[in-house]
Amino acid sequence: MSAPDRAPPAWGAALSVLRLDPRARLPARAHSGDAGLDLHALEEATLAPAARAEVHTGIAVEIPAGHAGLVLPRSGLAARHGISLVNAPGLIDPGYRGEVRVLLFNTDRERPYRVAAGDRIAQLVVVALAPVAVTEVAELSESDRGAAGFGSSGG
Repeated sequence: MSAPDRAPPAWGAALSVLRLDPRARLPARAHSGDAGLDLHALEEATLAPAARAEVHTGIAVEIPAGHAGLVLPRSGLAARHGISLVNAPGLIDPGYRGEVRVLLFNTDRERPYRVAAGDRIAQLVVVALAPVAVTEVAELSESDRGAAGFGSSGG
């Protein structure tokens, strides 16, 4: 198998992917211009009602320096089957080189959910990071919202 083209798309950075298992599928966009790259299950798994499972993808990725990988739920799985991620979003730091694993959660309290090998189970979004320096201060500047939290913006 020849090496994939490593040139970044015209609008982004390159993502290096190592296939750890020959059955693994590489992340791919469902449609041109999509933000998320679909992640695929390496093997089948069954999630009992209200249970979670660690699902292997069989790939490792090299997130570009200055970026982070966010593993997000697929909206279709959430809407049709109540499947989400335990740690949404999952964070892949640029220095991590291990297997990408997805922590699925079945929110349905009655029906199990079966994942087949090759199923799209999550999506990977690579985002640029803004470097910040942590500075302790005596007080924060004023804002319109202030300390108002959840639900403070209305219905």
